[in-house]
Amino acid sequence: MWLWFHKLGSPKYFYTLAGKLIPWFGWITLLLVLAGLYGGLILAPTDYQQGESYRIIYIHVPAAWMSLFIYIVMAICGAIGLIWKMKMADIIASSSAPIGAAFTFLALVTGSLWGKPMWGTWWTWDARLTSELILLFLYLGFMGLQSAIVDRRTAANACAVLALVGVVNIPIIHYSVEWWNTLHQGSTVMRMDKPAMDTRMLIPLLLMWLSSQFYYGTVLMMRARNEVLDRERDTGWVKELAMEGK
Repeated sequence: MWLWFHKLGSPKYFYTLAGKLIPWFGWITLLLVLAGLYGGLILAPTDYQQGESYRIIYIHVPAAWMSLFIYIVMAICGAIGLIWKMKMADIIASSSAPIGAAFTFLALVTGSLWGKPMWGTWWTWDARLTSELILLFLYLGFMGLQSAIVDRRTAANACAVLALVGVVNIPIIHYSVEWWNTLHQGSTVMRMDKPAMDTRMLIPLLLMWLSSQFYYGTVLMMRARNEVLDRERDTGWVKELAMEGK
């Protein structure tokens, strides 16, 4: 396990492995998206309270879950980078930030589209919405801090600290509907007993969530490979790749 962990920390090993995995992840993403959308938009029944408008959850909920998941990945990578000085941890964190910001923005936009017919307003300073907006600012702050500091090691350390401090917002987002009296509905999937959803609705939602995971993995590896080439451009193995035209 530790041997694999250290090998994955090698930019050259990661570049080669990611190149092999990207096509697989891409095709799996496509198949899961098609299955999830077909199940959610065609096979799933109409909700007895929200009608057809509830179907936006097949975009909104996976985007919201991914916004939290990716930030946790960044925080973990930040801790690894600070403790073990692993170059790949910094690359994964920096490559994840734009993807996480995109998912967070998508969650906020689709939440507003959902909120208008349900709550009668595009936006309200609800605890869940406000904490999700703060998460978007954390992502933007991470990217802004990274671009503002010239020295990469200093920038990586500063961004790691920001990611670790900002991770306190994750449980606030998750438990906000339980801690405060909010407009946002409570959890219907992540429950201690069983999901409060029809199986015909739940399965497409889980498929869309899995597709989001594989999409994140696909785009992350593509971005990270480009970042590896940029950071390692003066090394021998990158020069050999350039000579081979790969």
